[in-house]
Amino acid sequence: MVTGYDYIVVGGGSAGCVVANRLSSNPAAQVLLVEAGARDWNPLLRVPLMATFFMRKKYHNWAYLTEPEPNLNNRQIPWPRGRVLGGSSQLNGMVYIRGNRGDYDHWAQLGLRDWSYEKVLPFFRKSEKFLDNAIEGREQYHGSNGELPVMRTPVDDPLYKAFVAAGQDAGYRANPDFNGEQQEGFGRYHFTIRDGQRWSTARSFIGPIADRKNLTVLTGAQLIKVVIENGRAIAIDVRSGGKVERIFASQEIVLSCGAITSPTALMHSGIGDAEELRKHGVKIVADRPNVGRNLQDHLTIRVVHASQKPDSLYDLRRIDRSAASVLRALFTRKGPATSMPLEGGAFIRSRPEMEHPDLQIHFFPGVPAQNGLRVPFEKPLPGVYDGYGFAGTICQLRPESRGHIALKNSDPFAAPRIHANYLATEGDKLTMRAGFKILRDVLNRKPFGFMQSKEVQPGPAAQSDAEIDAYIKQYAGTVYHPVGTCRMGIDPDSILDEELRVREVERLRVADASVMPTLISGNTNAPSIMIGEKCADYMLRAAN
Repeated sequence: MVTGYDYIVVGGGSAGCVVANRLSSNPAAQVLLVEAGARDWNPLLRVPLMATFFMRKKYHNWAYLTEPEPNLNNRQIPWPRGRVLGGSSQLNGMVYIRGNRGDYDHWAQLGLRDWSYEKVLPFFRKSEKFLDNAIEGREQYHGSNGELPVMRTPVDDPLYKAFVAAGQDAGYRANPDFNGEQQEGFGRYHFTIRDGQRWSTARSFIGPIADRKNLTVLTGAQLIKVVIENGRAIAIDVRSGGKVERIFASQEIVLSCGAITSPTALMHSGIGDAEELRKHGVKIVADRPNVGRNLQDHLTIRVVHASQKPDSLYDLRRIDRSAASVLRALFTRKGPATSMPLEGGAFIRSRPEMEHPDLQIHFFPGVPAQNGLRVPFEKPLPGVYDGYGFAGTICQLRPESRGHIALKNSDPFAAPRIHANYLATEGDKLTMRAGFKILRDVLNRKPFGFMQSKEVQPGPAAQSDAEIDAYIKQYAGTVYHPVGTCRMGIDPDSILDEELRVREVERLRVADASVMPTLISGNTNAPSIMIGEKCADYMLRAAN
C-alpha cells in the first residue's frame, strides 16, 4: 500500500464501491477504498436466503440497537448494518426499488435541481443490468449495460398470485414494474439476484476491476477521523492490524459510511454541534449543529395468518431441510434458498387524496418463525402461528417524525446513540393505523380462501383504534432504511451542498443514504447506488 493517494473512499458499502469503481476508471488517479469489515470471501453471503441469518447475527453485522423508543413502549429496535466489503448490500433483502418519481422532484423543489427524477434516472440506468425481458417499455426506464444485475426470480408460488389478486379485489391495480412509468399497485419485486446468487455492490463493482493497478482496497481498517488542516481535508487516521496509520489524499476524501457512521465520522473529525463535541473533548473544526439530525426510517407492522393448507416455505423451517437447501444453493445455484421470500409487494395510498403512494407492503408466503428452526420429523400444527400460513408487513413511506444520531463518548469505535423517534407525530400514528387496516383487509380477501386461514397476529383482540395503536406500539419494527443524517440542501443549515461537498470544509464529500433530505418511497439500496454514481460524476467533472 502506498502512503498517499489522489482519492480516498471511506466505506465499501452500497455507494462506496460505486464511487471507487468510477474514480479508478481514470488510470492516472490512485484510489484507496477503506472498509472496516472483512473481504466478502464468505460464500454464504452469496446465498439469498442467508440474508435472514446475517441480519439477526453479528457476523458481518454492526448489529446496532436504538435507544429506548418512547412511542414504542420504550423498546430498543435492532438496526443491522453490513460490516463487510459491500456493506448492507451483503445483508439486505436484495429488493431493487428506486422510489417514487415525486420523491426526487420534491428534492428539486427544495432547490436541489440536479436531483430531479429526470436528472437521477440516467444514473439509475447507468449501473443497472436489467434482465427482465417481459417488461414492456423497459428501455425507457431501465439500463442493460451496467454492472448490477436486476431481475425477477423464477418463483411460481400460488400465494404470490393470490396476493396480487387480493389487491385487485380490494380495488388496486396490478403493476408489473414498480420502477417503471408508475409505482402504484400490487405486483412482484425485482431483486439484485442473478443465477441464484446475491449480487452485492462489492461483487458487482469491485470484483470485476480487482486487477486495476490504481485501485487499492484496504479491509479491516476502522476510521478514527478525517484529518483537516486550514479548512481542508488532507488525510484519514485509521486503525488497521492493531496500529494507527495516517493516509493522505491529494485530491478528495469521500465518506460513504452510511446514515449511522458518516455523521459520527464527521463529529469525531470536529464537524458537528460545537457544544456537544466539546463535551467529548473533540477539537472543533466546523460548528454544524445539524450533523446527525434529520434521521428518518421506515417503521413497519406485521399481520400474520395461520392456515389449514401448507405453504411453500414450511419445510424450509426444518433445520435439516434448511441446511440442505443452502448447500444446494451453494453448489448448484438452484432450489428455494436461491431467492428471497419477499417477492410480493405493493405501493398504495392511505387516503385517496394523496398525490403519491405513502404505504408499502412486503408479502411473505409463509409464517415468520416464532421459535427458530424445527427439528426433523416434527409435525406441523395447522391453524396456529408456528404452522402453515402467510404474512404481510406494511410501512409508512414518508414519515414526519425525525430522530438523531449522537456520540456516546469520545471513543471513535464506540457505537453511537441512535434516537429514531418513531411515531413522534399524530400524522405518523394515523398513517400507520390506516396502513394496518388496509393490510388486514387485503389478507382477508377471497383469493386467499384456498388456504383456509385465519388471522393470528394480532388476531381478533385488536379491533378498535386504541387496540390497533397498542399493537403497533408493542410490535412495530423497522425495514432498515435509515437516511438523512448528513442532508444535502441549498440552505446554510444543510450539511452538504448540491454536489455532496461538506460545507466549510474543502475536499470532503459524503455519498450514501445520509445525504437524502427526505426519505424516498421504497427500499434504499438502489438510491444509495445512484448517489454513489452522482458523487463520482461530480468528482470526475471537477478533476477535468
